[in-house]
Amino acid sequence: MAAPVDDMFSFCVDPGKVAACVEVRFIDNKKGKGLFAKRGIKKGDTIFFERPLVSAQFLWNSLYKYKACEYCLRALETAEENARRLSGIPGLSLPHPELCSVRPELHKACPQCQCVLTEAGLPLQVMYCSSECRQAAADQYHRALCLGPSQEDPDHPINKLKDAWRSMHYPPETSSIMLMARMVAVVKQAKDKAHWQKLFSHFCSRAANEEEEIAHKLLGEQFRGQLALLHSLFKAALSDDHLSRWFAPEGFRSLFALVGTNGQGIGTSSLSKWVHACDALELPAQQREQLDSFIDQLYKDIEKETGDFLNCEGSGLFLLQSSCNHSCIPNAEASFPDNNFLLQLSALSDINPGEEICISYLDCCQRDRSRHSRHKILRENYLFVCSCPKCISQMDELDVTSEEEEEEEGEAEGETEGDEMEDEMTDV
Repeated sequence: MAAPVDDMFSFCVDPGKVAACVEVRFIDNKKGKGLFAKRGIKKGDTIFFERPLVSAQFLWNSLYKYKACEYCLRALETAEENARRLSGIPGLSLPHPELCSVRPELHKACPQCQCVLTEAGLPLQVMYCSSECRQAAADQYHRALCLGPSQEDPDHPINKLKDAWRSMHYPPETSSIMLMARMVAVVKQAKDKAHWQKLFSHFCSRAANEEEEIAHKLLGEQFRGQLALLHSLFKAALSDDHLSRWFAPEGFRSLFALVGTNGQGIGTSSLSKWVHACDALELPAQQREQLDSFIDQLYKDIEKETGDFLNCEGSGLFLLQSSCNHSCIPNAEASFPDNNFLLQLSALSDINPGEEICISYLDCCQRDRSRHSRHKILRENYLFVCSCPKCISQMDELDVTSEEEEEEEGEAEGETEGDEMEDEMTDV
């Protein structure tokens, strides 16, 4: 059973081309839906480009001054500004600055927010990479969420919601309460509210016990109390009569699980784009060696100062990409080649007509681990047991892991036992 083409493809870059290439089908009650090829696709081909229905920068990422377009998540720092902040070297100069694609002269602020000043007297602005992104955000959701002169007001309901999320969900973030807020804002501003609610309903639903597991994973041991607090603050900040179901306790829990399950991470970096552009330069051997040495040292300085937290990061809800099921031997992968929220799905191998298009929810290192370890990660994070061809072929293997994995699991068990002993001593 294929999903309605008008709904599923309305946010792709070329809906007609995508509709001719793939279709969403219902598989079964256990697996739900999947994405299938309608024609042959060659290795390396772009299967489709897709924009998210909504996206948002992670709140800790924003607090740590990672500047990104509020609409498309494009990094707003130049490569040199980015390198200076991450390395902690204020006077750092990058060679070949012309290779940086960031254009600060095109950046635009929300007109209602741009007059706000921080305690230090600096402008606090909601920024966009272009006038087009500013207009798109205003038309889609920002008017319903714009704080104007209340941006620094800790008692504003939206700021209280943001602060509560940050206090519950520390980096590395894997989801954001602001995705849910933007879903509400989109429906609030939409002329055809039913259409948008229908679009959001295409994302997978979960049973009540699975929704609790997802909330537990995102929020930790105190998730029930934290979820109740988030619900209360969410309702106070954004309540809307057209979305009464989302604001009921069970509806909010379902919305929370939807975002936690379907949110696709988005990372952008002006420095990374500059490095890739440098790699593509044709240079004499000595100049190439000098440039590569400079970049190597820069990354060492960044690792010492900042660690691995390099990108502007957020998440988005993609209709088509969210229909892709997992495989430990994926035939497709998602990337963000334009350094914004535009997702590209590309073929990793030849895909035959009628074949399911699968991505991997695991990174390369995780896919190389044992079947037992892969299943453990997928159960804990995605609540399913994988039955891809690789896992089926390894069914007869013993449930053993590498020494490193056993050590990690032993440490985790030791922490659990220590917590239990501490609880028992507290009870006494």
